[in-house]
Amino acid sequence: MKLAPAPVAVFQEKTVLDGTRLAGWAAIVQALALKGPVRRLSCVSEQHVRGSHREEGTWTVFDKRYWPGDTFADHLTFALRHEDIDLLILKRVFEAVPKAEVEAIIRVAPTGIPARRAWYLYEVLTGRALDVDDAPSAAAIDLLDPAAHFTGKPRLSKRHRVRDNLLGTGRFCPVIRRTKALTEFLALDLAAKARETVGRTGAHLVARAASFMLLADSRASFEIEGERAPRNRLERWGRAVLQAGKNRITLDEIIRLQRVLIEDTRFVRAGLRPDGVFVGERDHNGDPLPEFIGARPDNLDDLMGGLLEANGRMRDDGIDPVLKAAATAFGFVYVHPFQDGNGRMHRCLIHHVLAERKFTPPGMVFPVSSVMLDRIDDYRATLQGHTGPLMPFIEWRPTPERNVEVINQTADLYRYFDCTEEAEFLFGCVRRTVEQDLPREIDYLRRHDEAIRRIMDAVEMPDRVAENLVMFIRQNNGTLSKKRREGEFKKLSDEEVTLIEGIVNDEFAVS
Repeated sequence: MKLAPAPVAVFQEKTVLDGTRLAGWAAIVQALALKGPVRRLSCVSEQHVRGSHREEGTWTVFDKRYWPGDTFADHLTFALRHEDIDLLILKRVFEAVPKAEVEAIIRVAPTGIPARRAWYLYEVLTGRALDVDDAPSAAAIDLLDPAAHFTGKPRLSKRHRVRDNLLGTGRFCPVIRRTKALTEFLALDLAAKARETVGRTGAHLVARAASFMLLADSRASFEIEGERAPRNRLERWGRAVLQAGKNRITLDEIIRLQRVLIEDTRFVRAGLRPDGVFVGERDHNGDPLPEFIGARPDNLDDLMGGLLEANGRMRDDGIDPVLKAAATAFGFVYVHPFQDGNGRMHRCLIHHVLAERKFTPPGMVFPVSSVMLDRIDDYRATLQGHTGPLMPFIEWRPTPERNVEVINQTADLYRYFDCTEEAEFLFGCVRRTVEQDLPREIDYLRRHDEAIRRIMDAVEMPDRVAENLVMFIRQNNGTLSKKRREGEFKKLSDEEVTLIEGIVNDEFAVS
């Protein structure tokens, strides 16, 4: 099948470089007018390119020798050989081209690597069998290149002579590329560092540090959503987060946690939503101005079933806990299955995976939400980097209730996604927690306890009074304010105040 795409100056709002032609996924999407974002763009130059290819803005520019040809088979083979796997675009391609076109590619090269990968993915993604004989005897190949991707345990398909090593299934499948950043994060062995920090700390101190970090995470998770929750609500949510990893994650378990989060359900329906949902603002009439729109309600059962299926496969295949947490939690928030609480549940799922896989020490919650709040611009950029390119392909209209209704089929937009940037972001948050937040919290408590002990050795007083003294002196840059000295601490002599200030400054001095 000839593609014969007409030359274009702009492709999906990106200016096509002068002297180049679209290739691979971009050429196929352009020629077939497919509905889906091509996230990593390729083109072939009319000139020679030093080193065979170069990066230029959002484009990968290949040397003119790489021009694949003018047929669908040419560009599909180019994409499978030289570009990142894109399951969403592949699904759109397979739905658009005649079945016979794909069968012809297989018959021409039944043992070829790109052909067998296309063949296997066609049958997995569409659920339809191609009318071709089983692959002749040949060495089995990996579906994804393990040198370029994080992969699951391979499962051999004898029909295709292909080892399926995806992270998910045809119903729901994230892809995580093996980038330099992720390789370096894994080499740090952050779980071992956390265990080492905890192991050289007394159990009582660890328990107190865990309590403070849990409260900090709970507060930050609400603040990310623009809420300042009362203490009782923070504690209730904290207790729910502490249960992470104790129960197998199922849809019923997620809904149970949502009910803990949302105590008053008079205005919010618990469970999968029966209507649309969007993230964004409203205009002066209250009508929606969405930045992103969640999956259609009629797709939620299947999408959540697929997400949990992928989560189970990653668990059984021993995928790194942080990578798995990113894939499951970000996949959840992109689907946005609830009327309310999606963001907090997304962050709770991170805790669940890390606890279930024993990445976090027992009884402890890493304050990942606190780091996300500190890095809120990066967090939002990570989310919007994925959701923004999807919005042009979601057709919607406002409802009389000032909600949104999606009017085209969008399930596959949520079903397949590249989770590499999300994994890098989450690993960065976990690294800061392990290398900075956890040791700093433990160090603070040690200094605090020693200051209290020394103060009470010097001046007899209740624990509460000593605690307040430490707090007020630290809040006032190392001295007790005149107001406090003349108020609740007026019984202390000047010499005692000076001594206590010295103790606090000594214990909290920067090492």
